Amino acid sequence: MNVIGRVSRLCRVFERGIGVTFDSAGLAPGGFDVIATLRRAGEPYQLSPTGLFESLMISSAAMTNRLDRLEEAGLVRRRRDPRDRRALLIELTKAGLELVDELLPIHVATEERLLEAYSPTERATLARLLRKGLLALDEDGAARVSPHRDVSKRAG
Repeated sequence: MNVIGRVSRLCRVFERGIGVTFDSAGLAPGGFDVIATLRRAGEPYQLSPTGLFESLMISSAAMTNRLDRLEEAGLVRRRRDPRDRRALLIELTKAGLELVDELLPIHVATEERLLEAYSPTERATLARLLRKGLLALDEDGAARVSPHRDVSKRAG
């Protein structure tokens, strides 16, 4: 219980801390992940929708939702792939590039502050242990977690 409780609490603290940066720009953290991924792709800052959702490890439905909001905000645009008329590319707009370039150093500084209690060695150890835990679980984290008995029948 100590581990799960502390990880859950840290997650909420991290989400609040990180959210402040993106809230000020009217952007959700998931939206930032998309524009930052396009930025990391390098010029011409574009990827296929499949490449994006695989890189971000989210569902295609979640990706469509994020892209709709980002396109509405003028941060990305969908365009036809010149190599395949049936395919689309997602491209970072000039406004999207400017926003990610503005937010990235602020985001990195926020992450640094959130982790300042840990030395570089402790951070590496923590990252390794968290990765090990994530790899041991299935995608939704529940497949290997099965209670020995059904306690839901007690309520009522």
